[in-house]
Amino acid sequence: MTNKEILKLKFKSGDLNRTVTVGNFFTELLKALWIEGESFSGKRPFGNSGWDGDLIVCFIKNDIIKCELDEDGYIKKFDFMHFNKIVLSLIEELS
Repeated sequence: MTNKEILKLKFKSGDLNRTVTVGNFFTELLKALWIEGESFSGKRPFGNSGWDGDLIVCFIKNDIIKCELDEDGYIKKFDFMHFNKIVLSLIEELS
């Protein structure tokens, strides 16, 4: 899957309380940074921790990253460095 295709993938963002594309998610994150300025919280940019969880699940469901789930279906382990590399390449694609 190309970066352009990934940026168009839709997922439900619990923190934003709506369905967004991956590209929209990054735009909302940048807008939050800009609006909040010095008060911006990298730990809780949309008000909650775990804000990247819905994006991670989107990537897993679309076979962009592999992960291991626990017995309840929650993310147990995944390659964060690989996930980070993909995210940074997607951000570059936006520019």
